[in-house]
Amino acid sequence: MMNLFIASENASQSPFDINFLTLGTAIVVFVVFLFLASKFVWPHILGGLDQREQKLRDDLDAAEEARQQAKAALEEYEQELLKARTEASNLIAKAKQDAKAAAEELRSNNTRELAEMKVAATADIDAAKRAAIGELHAEASNLAVSIASRILDREISADDQQALIDESLADMAGTT
Repeated sequence: MMNLFIASENASQSPFDINFLTLGTAIVVFVVFLFLASKFVWPHILGGLDQREQKLRDDLDAAEEARQQAKAALEEYEQELLKARTEASNLIAKAKQDAKAAAEELRSNNTRELAEMKVAATADIDAAKRAAIGELHAEASNLAVSIASRILDREISADDQQALIDESLADMAGTT
C-alpha cells in the first residue's frame, strides 16, 4: 500500500502503471479473506438472518392466529349478545303478559266478589226487612190484642194471639 502512495507521489510515473506485486498480494489477501469469511463469518451472518426471518414469520403467524382468535371471540360475543337481547325481550314480553293476566284475574276476582257481596247484602237486607215487618206485625198484633183485651176486658190466650198474628201476616203479605 505504501508503494501506491509512493507511486502516486512520484509524478513521473503514469497512473496506468501497475505494480503486480501489490496487486497480486491484494488479490491473495482478498481471496483468503473471502474464503475465511465464507467458512466462518457468512454462516453465522446467514444463520442470524435466517433466525430473524423465521422469528418474523413466527411472529406474523402468531399475529394472524391471534387476529383469527379475536375475530372468533368477537363473533361469539356478538352471538351471545344477540341471544341475551332476545332472551331479555322474551322475558319482558312474558312479564308483560303475566302482569296483564294477573291484572285481568284480579279484576275478574274483584268483580265476582263485588257481585257476591251485592247478592249477600241484598239477601241480608231482604231478611232484615222481613224480620222487621214480622216484628212490626207482631208488635202491631200485640198492641191490637192489648187494646182489644182492654176493650173486651178479657185476656186472650197465647194460642189466640198467635192465630191473630198469623192471620194478620197473611193479610199483609197478600196486600204487598
